[in-house]
Amino acid sequence: MTILNSRQASLMVAAFFCIYVPLTKAAFLDETKGSLELRNYHLDRDFHGSTATQSRRDEWAQGLILQLQSGFTSGSIGFGLDAVGMLGIKLDSSPDRTGTGLLPRRADGSAPDEYSKAVVTFKARFSQTDLRVGGLNPVLPLLASNNSRLLPQWFEGVQVVSKDLDNFTFTALKISSTKLRDSTDSEDLRPSAQQGAYSSTVSSDRLYYAGVDYQPVKNFQLSLHTSQLEDVFLRNFAGLKFRVGVGAGEAFTEWRYFTAKETGRRLLREVDNQTLSTNFGYSIKGHTFSGGYQKGRGDTAYASVGGTDTYLFSEQQLSTFALENERAWMMRYDYDFAALGIPGLTFNIRYVKGDQVDPESINSVKARALLANGDEGEEWERTTDITYVIQSGTFKEVYLRWRNSTMRSSFTTPADENRVMVGYTFKF
Repeated sequence: MTILNSRQASLMVAAFFCIYVPLTKAAFLDETKGSLELRNYHLDRDFHGSTATQSRRDEWAQGLILQLQSGFTSGSIGFGLDAVGMLGIKLDSSPDRTGTGLLPRRADGSAPDEYSKAVVTFKARFSQTDLRVGGLNPVLPLLASNNSRLLPQWFEGVQVVSKDLDNFTFTALKISSTKLRDSTDSEDLRPSAQQGAYSSTVSSDRLYYAGVDYQPVKNFQLSLHTSQLEDVFLRNFAGLKFRVGVGAGEAFTEWRYFTAKETGRRLLREVDNQTLSTNFGYSIKGHTFSGGYQKGRGDTAYASVGGTDTYLFSEQQLSTFALENERAWMMRYDYDFAALGIPGLTFNIRYVKGDQVDPESINSVKARALLANGDEGEEWERTTDITYVIQSGTFKEVYLRWRNSTMRSSFTTPADENRVMVGYTFKF
């Protein structure tokens, strides 16, 4: 049997698509939609005069994301096409302030005046099963695309999602490369370095993914997912979500359990981690109170694909709280001011405290001092987020967001960070 890579599959779908669409184009055109998202983003991270080579990261940029999504052609099997074009424009930067993730960074430390990238996705639908070939932007427990900067992270590959069986969602992917959030290049997949825990030179051009989500009733879901970064690590995930009305409000909980182990040629040598991440909360009249406990075990840090979100409840702006043996406690408060008659205004504050960190694999002077003294590492981070979406008038649906974070650590450089974002999406 011949197995096609994603590029070959894309060409075959494209050829068939060009022949077939003119014959069945009504549904294809009628359901076509598009959007242009504008993101104005300023990020300032201050390391407080650290003796490191760079004491500040501070850049300002404008992003444009044009998305076109077709409908599906008529017939038992429908075909379609999605395309995304992205442009990032430098508004303010300097070689001594780059590295924010908003703009690429050249070898001399400078950022280009602009950068752009594009992805195309061919799609097909049969019953309630969707096939996508080309650009993918998954948000899954073991592969969550990063969308926290100017332009999102994309992957190249093949994805199948099926909901043909009642109460079940089946997901399968094969990924060959990624375009990071601040890069125009298609690159091999790498593990997250986790402050020196894993080598940044190891890479793989194959990731396989399979998952099933079971939702027997509306507010209860069980999940089992597995993925393999070829010759690097094998990861597994088990999850539970539950919501229930309690009094005038709603109580909720979610449990996420991850395991990771080296596989194949063991390019990272040892990967051994088990992490439980939990969240409990209650919502009532615009208020949401939540918090959780997280603990990592094993001989190495939490393992994930480089550039992606961790899918841990502990992940903040500056730290993920996922180092070797780390324990974390999380607290969070959200408020929707619509309850006070101010729709569009929301606020949240988060606090995470981590301890019991084994410093043996952390690449820093402070970590080596902890190791020499036989001490464990500690860290904490506080983050606030205020967002307002204009509700009417000329600037209706324009959003303004301010995110502020303070992080302190016994094993790495302390930092304060501010992010200011203004955005709007034109739909057509």
